[in-house]
Amino acid sequence: MRYTAAFPECAFLLALLLSMTACHNNGKAVTVALTPEQELLAEINNIDSVTFQTIVNPDSVEGFDKLSTLSAEAWMLIDDSTGMVISQKYANEPQYMASLTKMMTCLLALENGNMADTVEITKDVFINRNSRVRLGERYLLGNLIYEMMLQSDNDAAYAIAKHLAGDTLKFCEIMNEKAAYIGMSNTHFANPNGMPNINNYSTACDLIRLARYSMRDSAFATVVGTVYKDVPLVDGRHMACYNTNVLLNKYQGCIGIKTGFTRQAGNCLASAATRDGITLYLILLNSRSRSSRFNESAILLDYGFKAMKAFRALRP
Repeated sequence: MRYTAAFPECAFLLALLLSMTACHNNGKAVTVALTPEQELLAEINNIDSVTFQTIVNPDSVEGFDKLSTLSAEAWMLIDDSTGMVISQKYANEPQYMASLTKMMTCLLALENGNMADTVEITKDVFINRNSRVRLGERYLLGNLIYEMMLQSDNDAAYAIAKHLAGDTLKFCEIMNEKAAYIGMSNTHFANPNGMPNINNYSTACDLIRLARYSMRDSAFATVVGTVYKDVPLVDGRHMACYNTNVLLNKYQGCIGIKTGFTRQAGNCLASAATRDGITLYLILLNSRSRSSRFNESAILLDYGFKAMKAFRALRP
């Protein structure tokens, strides 16, 4: 699939321009300081596709031969501290993203919502009916966010969107405004949960931006790094929620982030892992099966950690 999407100038570009612009004060050049937010935007948009391949011969790294056997349609693997791309495949080609969409829903809820608000599952958001939430149930927003992300609950995402914006269409406008702000220039959100929609798409590269931006929010990182949570309802009942991301239990150093699946999108996974002072981010899209998305992500992350050790040994 191929789409083109045009967004207004991104804030990170403004930040970079400001960093390079000199003001003249009595004939002296003065560099304009960046705000913390501008620094963050510049940092998460620093995606360097050249340096790693300049220093390291990729096929000399153990595990490189396995990459050609992966079934995933697209991926991007980067080192977070440098923004260096370690491996990528069709990373700038728009793809369906399934429930990786919920990363944006979660981020906006945490940024704009009152965690103590009560959210009810009403008829207009009880749509998919294969979700864990049920019609008439009420949750505190902070608890429903956990349920949405751990269980990948589609109706919970609708309920959160309606609560925050009044209706899901308005919420999608906010999602797209945030995407443009972050620098996701090849992304469009058409719903808050990633259910099949031709206008809900992104790229591995754009989703890396979203993942890096979101994980710098400590509340977001806590949610997506949670393996299990006993989620209370307002009426005193509880729901046992286990994270659908099995890498949290099975991959050393995994700290998140989100699973996704639809027939349209295939099996997707956004991952982050930390070992020996190295933090990697990986977006994997349209893998063959539910298990292959985890196995292939582990193969890529293993390769990434070995590659970064090789880079550290070889860099000038």
